[in-house]
Amino acid sequence: MTVRRSSGYLGAAGAFAVCMAGTTLPTPLYGLYQEQIGFSELMVTIVFAVYAFGVIGVLLLVGNVSDQVGRRPVLLVGLGCAAAAAVAFLAEQGLPLLFVGRLLSGFSAGLFTGTATAYVLELAPAGRGARAGFVATAANMGGLGLGPLLSGLFAEYTSHPLTLPYLVHLALLAASFAVTWALPETVAAARPLREARPRRPSLPPQVRGVFVPSAIAAFAGFSLLGVFTSVSPAFLAQDLDVHNHAAVGAIVCLAFFASTAGQLLVPRLGESRAIPLGCLVLIAGLALLALSLATETLLPLVLAALVGGAGQGMGLRGAVGQVAGASPPEAHGGVLSALFVVAYFGISIPVIGIGLLTGPFGLTHAALIFTACMAALAAASGIYLLRRHTP
Repeated sequence: MTVRRSSGYLGAAGAFAVCMAGTTLPTPLYGLYQEQIGFSELMVTIVFAVYAFGVIGVLLLVGNVSDQVGRRPVLLVGLGCAAAAAVAFLAEQGLPLLFVGRLLSGFSAGLFTGTATAYVLELAPAGRGARAGFVATAANMGGLGLGPLLSGLFAEYTSHPLTLPYLVHLALLAASFAVTWALPETVAAARPLREARPRRPSLPPQVRGVFVPSAIAAFAGFSLLGVFTSVSPAFLAQDLDVHNHAAVGAIVCLAFFASTAGQLLVPRLGESRAIPLGCLVLIAGLALLALSLATETLLPLVLAALVGGAGQGMGLRGAVGQVAGASPPEAHGGVLSALFVVAYFGISIPVIGIGLLTGPFGLTHAALIFTACMAALAAASGIYLLRRHTP
């Protein structure tokens, strides 16, 4: 049975959210893995970076393959990678399988991020393009937020914290596979998957003018999310004495849900203004994060998740809208994949930097150095974009 095209974009968004939730499931569980396996905080950031580089590698190598073979086959392969990642975590007996699980999670996110965004936009009925843009980015950020929330609850209130989250995720992936299989294809004259010829993401001439400012905003916003998903659990436990896994998952989840809320402001602001304003709101979130780190207090960290997440959401939806709007339909997948390559460099590079600085400076001071650098980047981006759009 084929899902009706008029409602198909919601089914694609649901599969998108389920896949992305799997990529953040381990976030509140890193402390448990550290106790079970025994590794340093630097290794936590390396494990996280393995995921980010898995995403980047897939986006660089096969980011535009869905423009050739169709959206649906690529998403089905992505769901398969997500299921394999869950199996690796279930079988985990040490760091090697932890690395394998994170790498496969990165593959699944890389296959989904640009392709699913394009698929949701293309499946949307005529006249609902703006709504579909919100649905796509909300599925991305909402799924990332649901992952730590669910695993945190399982870790705190069940006796199988390292298995139940992945069993539930496998069940959701099976349902998502069935929905995606029933969706119609949107790429005309799609070729068989075996005929795919990977090409590096490229930018059509008409996209280049809007791509650079959009990518800068995406880099800055994703860097904040990288801290919340990789470093904040350790900061909460070591400096704020918060050991409740559900609370840790909820705080991380707030940043992603606030991102979804920030996206709702974009239609009123307009995409071109949402990007620079999002950068400015992001700076406020980074300032609150620095305050929490410096004073070792919880409330500014919660506010940082809310404010910083909202700024990231404004910038992301504005960036996706600007880039997708300037891109010809036959290049949607590749152009959006190129945007997310830059965004995921924003997650990986600062997080690795914090891990390297934690040894000589400690986690708190390393994160403060990070916030200062990212605030400077966001400020430069915001000023540049505001001047660019000033008549």
